[in-house]
Amino acid sequence: MYFTSVSIPLARRAAVLAAAAVLSLAGTVPAQAAPQHAAAATGAAAPAPLVNLPDFTPIVEKADPAVVNIRTTATVSLHGGPGGMDPSDLFRFFFGPDFQGQDPQSGQGRRKAPKSQPAPQERTVPQGVGSGFFISSDGYVLTNYHVIDDATDIYVTLNDGREFKAKVVGSDKQTDVALLKIDAKGMATLPIGDSDKIKKGQWVLAIGSPFGLDSTVTAGIISAINRDTGDYLPFIQTDVAVNPGNSGGPLINMQGEVIGINSQIISRSGGFMGISLAIPIDDVMRVVDQLRTSGKVTRSRIGVQISEVSDDVAKALGLPKAEGAMVGSVQPKSPAEAAGVEPGDVITAFNGATVKRWSDLPRMVGDLKPGTATTLQVWRKGRSITLKVKVVEIQAAKQAGAGDQNGDHGKKEPSTDNLLGLGVVDVPADQLSKLDIKGGALVREVAGPSADAGIQPGDIVLAINNTDIADAAAFAKVVAKLDKHKMAGVLVRRGGQVQWVAVQPEK
Repeated sequence: MYFTSVSIPLARRAAVLAAAAVLSLAGTVPAQAAPQHAAAATGAAAPAPLVNLPDFTPIVEKADPAVVNIRTTATVSLHGGPGGMDPSDLFRFFFGPDFQGQDPQSGQGRRKAPKSQPAPQERTVPQGVGSGFFISSDGYVLTNYHVIDDATDIYVTLNDGREFKAKVVGSDKQTDVALLKIDAKGMATLPIGDSDKIKKGQWVLAIGSPFGLDSTVTAGIISAINRDTGDYLPFIQTDVAVNPGNSGGPLINMQGEVIGINSQIISRSGGFMGISLAIPIDDVMRVVDQLRTSGKVTRSRIGVQISEVSDDVAKALGLPKAEGAMVGSVQPKSPAEAAGVEPGDVITAFNGATVKRWSDLPRMVGDLKPGTATTLQVWRKGRSITLKVKVVEIQAAKQAGAGDQNGDHGKKEPSTDNLLGLGVVDVPADQLSKLDIKGGALVREVAGPSADAGIQPGDIVLAINNTDIADAAAFAKVVAKLDKHKMAGVLVRRGGQVQWVAVQPEK
């Protein structure tokens, strides 16, 4: 979930903090008094001194002036009630659109809107609170896209209390990065680190405005790197205490360098639960370079739909490791089609870099400038093939329809009495043409191991292991020769997608 802001009145905030301080002091006990007295009484040797924890104060002193508080406002339409606002609308503004509480004036349930309402009025209201930091002395500020999304006005408050109205230079929803600019000079800045060099277990700091409490510092360690959550970028996972309002603030290493932007938390309560995620600064700066130059981000594509390579499929295909991106479909007239990529291929490398996870490929392709010529490696029929490809700019494209693969052709249902438990027939000629495929076996009945593996009637078997399937007769010959003790890789087409399915032949 993305961070959301919670507004706490200053007076109430001060009271809460004061009460917390009293409780803390009331429970304070000299930490070393008891062990020292015990050692003196027994004559035992004093315990060895503990290893000193790192001192963060020099880092904080330098970094704090470069971190800013960001507040945003939005223009909303108000109607009804005194002052132009229905009381329940006010509560829904603070507690969400599903608020069903009582009307604070009447004590009754939420009132229904009157049939005749006055004309809507517009009013500027607080929208959210986040964090950011300077990357240049002339006022460029980095933060999250979701901090400033849909904002009418954006205000940047410095550590010394000065406030500036900011403008958006550019933003990128896909990476959750936004670049702001204020009219100021001589701003303190944070040095940019190298997120490719970080390691699990390293100490890191977060500075930001959790719950609007500006200039708050928390510390922890890097819990994991390259944490894949399905988003465009891999994240840095930490156990640094990060809460709503920390969004957009820096994640800082022990050299005082920014290695990430705090962006998300994984939580069941909406508050910190020990897992926070930051965008690696290397990926951020690639986006920033484009935002400063053109105000937008341009990405490339090759025109394939991909999925994960499982261990079973990797073994069936003879892949050394369960790595790469499995090609489910190739877009017509795309760079991938021109390069010779085929459904069922596993892309193992792109532009000289190994594709370890399927989600790596979109990032690798997207980082290249449109028009760049490069190479990719695919695993096909037990061997690696190098192909040349030229990436193009991402544009909206229509998806080709797959056609109906479940038509009744008036034939008797085929037998599933074989090692895979698949009853197949020839693919009708009109369907071959419509789907633009050369051959295959149309699945009519599924039983046994193939049913367990998830193959369905209507799927088209294109290949088994490293052998193409031209028709039902070819299917029967290949299946008859399968080794009962080895997993079989079955390449099936379903709708517009192609995928490998690992099936254990029936023994």
